[in-house]
Amino acid sequence: MSHSTQTIGRVEFIALMAMLVATVAFSIDGMLPAMPDMAQELTAADPNKVQLVLVMFISGLALGTLVAGPLSDSFGRKPVIMIGSLVFCLASVVAFMAQNLEVLLIARFGQGIAAGAPRVVSQALIRDLFAGREMAKVSSFVMMVFTLVPAVAPLIGSMIIWLTGWRGIFAAFAVFVLIGAIWTHLRIVEPMTPEKRRPFRMSPFRDALVEMASLPMVRLSILVQILSYTVLFLSITLVQPTFDVYFDKASEFPVWFAFIAILAGSASFLNAMLVMTFGMRRLITVALLGQLLLALGMLALFQLSDLSREYWFYIYIGWVVSIFFGAGMTLGNLTALGLEPLGHIAGTATSIMGAIATLFSAVFAGILGQFFDGSPLVQIVGVLGTSLIAYVIALRMNKHERVTSS
Repeated sequence: MSHSTQTIGRVEFIALMAMLVATVAFSIDGMLPAMPDMAQELTAADPNKVQLVLVMFISGLALGTLVAGPLSDSFGRKPVIMIGSLVFCLASVVAFMAQNLEVLLIARFGQGIAAGAPRVVSQALIRDLFAGREMAKVSSFVMMVFTLVPAVAPLIGSMIIWLTGWRGIFAAFAVFVLIGAIWTHLRIVEPMTPEKRRPFRMSPFRDALVEMASLPMVRLSILVQILSYTVLFLSITLVQPTFDVYFDKASEFPVWFAFIAILAGSASFLNAMLVMTFGMRRLITVALLGQLLLALGMLALFQLSDLSREYWFYIYIGWVVSIFFGAGMTLGNLTALGLEPLGHIAGTATSIMGAIATLFSAVFAGILGQFFDGSPLVQIVGVLGTSLIAYVIALRMNKHERVTSS
């Protein structure tokens, strides 16, 4: 670890970075138990519209991700965290007071923009201090929290809703972000010293975009990230409605979702152990192939079998576990793989990469989600299609590695 962070140990550093990344996960998964109540109060005539509460946050996140990195390269990592946290809290107040869906969606878009700061700066800080497979290992431990936070977020959300109604969840979001900001301020020594900072101009941003576009491995990793995030966001968006409409188990959702997330959280830990031996590309390819085959099996079962809903419920639970498990085995590796040749522009590169992946995946997941018909079919077909394309691109990544290393 760099001399600039000697005041903080590696374990605490990983914990802090994980909390910053978890801002996104908490802001998404903490909302899930509130969606039926929000739909009833704000959009009873068209319940599918409540999915936009998640989609707008993710769309705002894409924009926030795009600007946070260049700002952190120009003004430092910590100031961007502080400003992003302030904007997030202000948007939380607006969401808390919203009396219609339109205002709530605007507030969620603002929260998403602000959440881009902790998301990007945490990844840039990791890149400031680590490189190569060691960076992938640290990223995997951080991503493990990204998959573990959903274990507690719906439970916390459901308790807050029970005590205060669905609006109270926005106060919890604000408190969570403030804790992360204060922790960062107190324990991180700014790694972007004045001599390392880049002026905030469009030309460096354009140059970074051109450089990224010129590197085949960066292009391929971004494409696979788009598809992998589409699978994740689509599943997050539809899992609660599927519990509610298809299985009639809405009240059990927080507990089952915790079970799913705890099992899936082991993927990032396993990835951290395996990546040093097998490498990022191989693990990505294997995870995508497994996801593809499982989705194909789910489609065959759904179309051809006459299993009861009770049996289907446990099969569905196992399949959703595999989806989150796949995210833990791919997303950290894809980020590290894309950033590996871009250490000199880590903040800007992280922003561009994250913005592109988030925006396109949010659009794709949002469109697919509107076709929800009360059954798991839309989710199954969506995961199958995106996994197939992602696997084909991953094979090209491996082929490119063999050509460049020969």
